[in-house]
Amino acid sequence: MKIQLPFTKSKKRTTVVKETIKKDIGMITPLKNEFIQSIKDATHNPADLMIKNISPNLTLVYIDNLVNDVTLNNHILASLQDKPIDTPETIKASLSIPEINISARFEVVVTAIVNGSVLLHVEGFSEVILASIPKQESRSLTTPENESQVIGAQIGFNENLSTNVSLVRRYIISPDLCNENFVLGNRTNTSVAILYINGIANEQMINTLRQRITDLDIDALIDSAVLAEMIDDNSISPFPQMLLTERPDRFCDGLLNGKLGVLVDGSSMAIICPQSFIEFFQSQEDKNLRWQIATFARLLRFSAILLSVFLTPIYVGALTFHYEVIPLAFLVPLSESRALVPFPPVFEALLLEFIIELLREAGARLPTKIGQTIGIVGGIVIGTAAVQAGITSNILLIFVALSALASFTTPSYMMGNVIRYIRFPIIILAGFWGYYGIMLAFCFILIHLLRQTSLGAPYLSPFYPPRLKGMADSIIRLPLPLTTKRPDITRPTDQEKYNKEPVNPKNS
Repeated sequence: MKIQLPFTKSKKRTTVVKETIKKDIGMITPLKNEFIQSIKDATHNPADLMIKNISPNLTLVYIDNLVNDVTLNNHILASLQDKPIDTPETIKASLSIPEINISARFEVVVTAIVNGSVLLHVEGFSEVILASIPKQESRSLTTPENESQVIGAQIGFNENLSTNVSLVRRYIISPDLCNENFVLGNRTNTSVAILYINGIANEQMINTLRQRITDLDIDALIDSAVLAEMIDDNSISPFPQMLLTERPDRFCDGLLNGKLGVLVDGSSMAIICPQSFIEFFQSQEDKNLRWQIATFARLLRFSAILLSVFLTPIYVGALTFHYEVIPLAFLVPLSESRALVPFPPVFEALLLEFIIELLREAGARLPTKIGQTIGIVGGIVIGTAAVQAGITSNILLIFVALSALASFTTPSYMMGNVIRYIRFPIIILAGFWGYYGIMLAFCFILIHLLRQTSLGAPYLSPFYPPRLKGMADSIIRLPLPLTTKRPDITRPTDQEKYNKEPVNPKNS
């Protein structure tokens, strides 16, 4: 299913054209020289604008870097050799191009040429043939780099929209898979596709997402992360309300659960919505493992998130205000490790956290081989030197390293960044007010999460509003025979995923 935004109603696609075309030019001129000059003016006469005279009355115009040269030579130029040129209709009939149209609107013609179409103008006619033969430049399909897993599909999205849609259709071979196309960006004219399964996805959510996308009036759209932030329920919140994934299997699993998917041309990350807070910490590999192993992995992951956020603040609060919570057997080595440290615990913790984040950011921005070396060698050298110089204690160094390691267990990169950075205000509050500051930060985060929604659905679902079955399947991975219903967050039209009755084994 495709939706084309009409040129007469949409300002998004025609703004650039109207800025460069005079108001009195709306139709195609039948004169050859005037048509060529108008195309040059509309496109600002780029160096790769190609103009070829096939015959005295037939002119071929295209942008060299946007069209497929093989298709141009074999299916257009070869078809026009030694054939009479009478009307645009006869030329259209002689070309073996799947997507070919005839238009008399100059705005449509200019938009088509910058999207990889070849223009064929017959002198004496106010209509132009548009042969769409865009060059498809894309990298080969590779394994996902940010969402790796051992068991499961080892293929990820790339930057080509048509390739990504074909990957989804390879997983979901059904006529109910709907695909709606839009174009966003006054300057970029980026193609955007909404995918959902008819009969499962909630119609109200589909209309909400469709309305948010069509209401956007932006200058450029480069990546899906930008689109996700602009159509979020609360773009000011640091917590993402839509999941960005590069895995087609996770994307399709979301569609089968009643969620909506968005693909952006030029981006290898797909958007899945609505998304609850707890789902950001669930991995697609959990469904591929036995439920006991997957449950252990989830509990380990949730424990790691709590350690990553609260371990260092608890250390700072205990040393600053609450010495009574420290066991006596641990108090002596702790005081000895801090005997030579001249800084208060809060400054010491912030300094170490800043160094860890500095190493992590440097390792991510450097080339792969150099980045790994900087992260390992830099952490060892700086940590050892800091302890020997008396800048920090060795116990705090262990806590900070453990917190940093635990933050990497989050399957979602966007949520992992949030977990990394919310530690800093919690550490500051722990340094000023101890455990009261930690509880204040926890209550503030909890209230903030309770107020959030994702495409109108509760962000803390199934914990708020409470759904007992959903709670169990969120914290642990229930056996598949017990998960026959789709999540309540999507409000699916069809709630049953499969028959509740198990299949009886056949007698041999």
